[in-house]
Amino acid sequence: MSKPTSSKTKADSRTENSARRARILVLHGPNLNLLGRREPEIYGRATLADIHSTMEARARARGVQIESFQSNSEGELIDRIQAAATEGIEFIIINPGAYSHTSIAIPDALRGVAIPYIEVHISNIHAREAFRHHSHFSASATGVICGLGIQGYEFALDAALTRITQA
Repeated sequence: MSKPTSSKTKADSRTENSARRARILVLHGPNLNLLGRREPEIYGRATLADIHSTMEARARARGVQIESFQSNSEGELIDRIQAAATEGIEFIIINPGAYSHTSIAIPDALRGVAIPYIEVHISNIHAREAFRHHSHFSASATGVICGLGIQGYEFALDAALTRITQA
């Protein structure tokens, strides 16, 4: 009697492997759609598209899918976080923008879905106006990166990739 053989083709294996690719969601809060134009002396000249391209290439090289979502609406960000829980998102990188200092609902949603996340800020929020010094996100974040410009996103991605591949 012969051994059973697999009926899977190479194409089936590639589809199965891509279906199992780890996924990271990058969330951008209010006014980050204006990057590159808004206060370049604070935020630099890079756009969200520039940030996404850099992160996507880095993630793809590690076999990880990255998705970006920007909204000026607190409710839309919460809806996206809640959807992430059912989509197999393994890690979130979030720049909550001004919601860092005002939103209770977004960090509640992040805790509710129990997906680990890193909080990123392009500027050093502790070196700016006093109202920016406190973030409602930091206490439950895996890590916080601020003041390193857009390179902070790359550091957050590297940390997320390390955690995903070690899991």
